[in-house]
Amino acid sequence: MYSGPVTPVKPHRYPGDREPSLSVDHYENFPVASWLCPPSLRPAVVAIYHFARTADDLADEGDSSTAERRQALRDYRADLAATVAGQAPSPRWARVFTPLAREMHRLQPRLLHDLLDAFEQDLAPPRYRDRDHLLDYCRRSANPVGRLLLGLYGVSDAVSLQRSDAICSALQLINFWQDFSRDGPNGRLYVPQADLDRHGVMSEDVLACRDSAAARALIQALCSWARALMLEGAPLALTLPGRVGWELRLVVQGGLAILDKIAAGGYDSLLRRPAVTGLDVPRLAWRALTMRAKS
Repeated sequence: MYSGPVTPVKPHRYPGDREPSLSVDHYENFPVASWLCPPSLRPAVVAIYHFARTADDLADEGDSSTAERRQALRDYRADLAATVAGQAPSPRWARVFTPLAREMHRLQPRLLHDLLDAFEQDLAPPRYRDRDHLLDYCRRSANPVGRLLLGLYGVSDAVSLQRSDAICSALQLINFWQDFSRDGPNGRLYVPQADLDRHGVMSEDVLACRDSAAARALIQALCSWARALMLEGAPLALTLPGRVGWELRLVVQGGLAILDKIAAGGYDSLLRRPAVTGLDVPRLAWRALTMRAKS
């Protein structure tokens, strides 16, 4: 949920092996352990981060075959199950599960398993039938991060969880619509078939990043969907107290800023990848400061 004010992202790639920080070089779709995070929560945030990051590496890094990656994720899940049960996991990922075990009393194991489900799906991503099908992927790839963090802050009411899910899913979708030029060459397509059909766009055209009036109309509709989800969840940032509320304000405004940049380019994100940079931070900070319930 709190992936920082710079960029909303998704769970398949990492730049390098470093602790989460207030920069663009962190686990994609993960909260930063920044100065906005209370020191008492940082060990848990970093433990979750390394859990998710290592799983992502197993699914998407190196030269292993798909079968080898799938087996590694199964072994990883077995170590998670052992850790949850208070048993000793294998020594293979001690760097991950030793700190995770210390924080497990305040985490929700089901959400960690949901993340692994999403990483396993990334090994053979489906073509998504409709928006509900894609949102089910977001439910497992993005929403658990927000719910895990809300749990750390002691927030568990239904309205807050629903708003968190909306923000996390919106961030995931925004990254999809931002990343056509990266995902297409890798054969990754996240546009639901129903939307392709509605706008008369072929999946092959999106994968090949072929720009057209129909493609831009499609991207505009997808961005409107993501914006509506973000605005649905945005009130959560105004109800959470202290640091977490301010960090979430920046996240919401960062996501909306990406959508603004896509719109400013005439929805040409098949041709270029819009991004929020450090030059945008003062504007984001002002928007966060003046944020109202309807954004």
